[in-house]
Amino acid sequence: MDVSTFRAWITEATRLVVDNTDHLTHLDAAIGDADHGINLRRGFEAAQAMLDETSPATPGAVLTTVGRALISKTGGASGPLYGTGFRQAGKTLGEDPDVSAIQLGTALAAALAGIRQLGAAAEGDKTMVDALIPAVDAYRAVVDIGGDLPEATRAAADAAARGLQATVGLPARKGRASYLGPRTIGHEDPGAASTVLILQALANATAGLAMERAAS
Repeated sequence: MDVSTFRAWITEATRLVVDNTDHLTHLDAAIGDADHGINLRRGFEAAQAMLDETSPATPGAVLTTVGRALISKTGGASGPLYGTGFRQAGKTLGEDPDVSAIQLGTALAAALAGIRQLGAAAEGDKTMVDALIPAVDAYRAVVDIGGDLPEATRAAADAAARGLQATVGLPARKGRASYLGPRTIGHEDPGAASTVLILQALANATAGLAMERAAS
């Protein structure tokens, strides 16, 4: 994966977040502040604009730029959490102009670690971590048996979707939603839902890269 593929990932993530703004806000209205979709849309649109303005030259710089934009422009808890995740992933990739499947897996794990450290969330707390943990595990499992990048990223997105569904049966233990306790059972976690969108975007971007290479 080179810088163009990472740019394609963020472009696709922005599109999916924009298209699903109302859905994310609806999920958040049930158990939170009803602003997750609006905030995340603002953050990703700002990230896209910052990438267009600065044209970072490496995959790591793309992710670091996105993280910086999300922290500065996204309101609520999601900005610092996602921003930290992207910045940690970018830092892990360093200045390499091309990133392997193994390196991307390490970056995804670093993003998860950064988010968990900042949010102090564990699996089962009904947060974005409930989608991200199985996604990272599924990605690594595919790479470990020799799977290619599109297979690994699709496995990650699918695992995240399953993690999202699992949040329906959980009571929230973190953030504003935790104040509602058992009343959050029966609802998807909005942070897990947006995590699914971001990982779907990654899977779409890597599938597009594979199609381009097959056609060339």
